[in-house]
Amino acid sequence: MLKERAAEYYEKDYNCAETIIRAANDEYQLGLTEDAMKLCGGFGSGMGCGKECGALCAGISAISARMIETKAHDTPELRAQCTKLVAAFKRILGDTECKNLMQKYKKPDTRCLDTVLLGCEALESVMK
Repeated sequence: MLKERAAEYYEKDYNCAETIIRAANDEYQLGLTEDAMKLCGGFGSGMGCGKECGALCAGISAISARMIETKAHDTPELRAQCTKLVAAFKRILGDTECKNLMQKYKKPDTRCLDTVLLGCEALESVMK
């Protein structure tokens, strides 16, 4: 299950975005290489500046990896799936911005694990 895989990666000190893309790669057999998964690293901490949550950004990356065969412009259903993820993320977590989510969910001992696990719920709702 996605949440269990995510918890394992988060315990290994991957950031929220790295955790989601790695767990999604395992769970949905996306076929991403180590180098490809590194591309999500910079999305952590809301792209390093508190903007869109890295877990959400990595979820969009997972949807893209699963759906796009050649390019996004040749994948008309991609936009709808990304929109669904953003809506599910906002419904489940109450916001999409890291700075706001950190105030609500970040804990000293588990950091942003709650955000990551709830982000998994949002991603699962779209990927099924």
